[in-house]
Amino acid sequence: MNIPPLDDLVARSTVSVWDVVFAALTLLVAWILSIYARRGVIALTHRVKGFSPGVTILIARIVRYAVVLTGVGVALVFLGASIQPLVAVALIIAAVIFLALRGVSANFAAGVILQTRNPIKVGDDIEFDDHRGIVRELNGRSVILVTHDGLTVHVPNASILESPIVNHSTSGRRRSEFQIRAELRFGGLEAFEVLVRKAISSVAAEFDEPQPRLLLTTSEPERQCVVVQFWHAPGAERPATAAVLTAVAKRLHNEGIPAVVTSERPDPALIPPASL
Repeated sequence: MNIPPLDDLVARSTVSVWDVVFAALTLLVAWILSIYARRGVIALTHRVKGFSPGVTILIARIVRYAVVLTGVGVALVFLGASIQPLVAVALIIAAVIFLALRGVSANFAAGVILQTRNPIKVGDDIEFDDHRGIVRELNGRSVILVTHDGLTVHVPNASILESPIVNHSTSGRRRSEFQIRAELRFGGLEAFEVLVRKAISSVAAEFDEPQPRLLLTTSEPERQCVVVQFWHAPGAERPATAAVLTAVAKRLHNEGIPAVVTSERPDPALIPPASL
């Protein structure tokens, strides 16, 4: 096999000295940019909590190699290589990386948005789908909730961003209600309302703002049903309702008013007409 002399190969080549210079400069610039890209990725992952050191290094390496490979491709184009195979290879690699990291990248991007726009923050009482709890952590993958019954729930960032959430901590107050079935004697509904409000305010002064409200839902000769609405701090529904129910039931008993105080709204069709 006859190998042509080097001088003949150089003479036949269409690559000029400037092409070689531009290719070398491209490789140098790509190398420098890959270093800064790696540092930028590490700094960004440190701002967004939840990435372990191993995952941070892996992402930084992928970004750096991508920048270097891009520089190599551009340098080969300067040296006369066809760009179509390079583009095809780059698209295939990009598609593989996208499919492999699609869920991770979606949650990472959603985590950045959540921590920059701050629709929720650590300590908020939020409700999402069938879960409700206190936000304990916001990281690059998920929002960690501790529910009121002690469970720890990891909700993906992308799900939080795409679905409706209720933030009970934004208003500072939350309304709860309970029902009283009693005989409204001794002055009717107005006197009864004053009595119930005094019982609620005796538990805690915070329940006075806004003032508790009584709504008559059923009126019969033997009994009346009243829904009592009161406001309290977010996340305190159960202890606040339990304390208020106890105080109201005790006050009505001391006043000699037969009554049943319950936090549930029973179906009126299931209540016997003569029962309280």
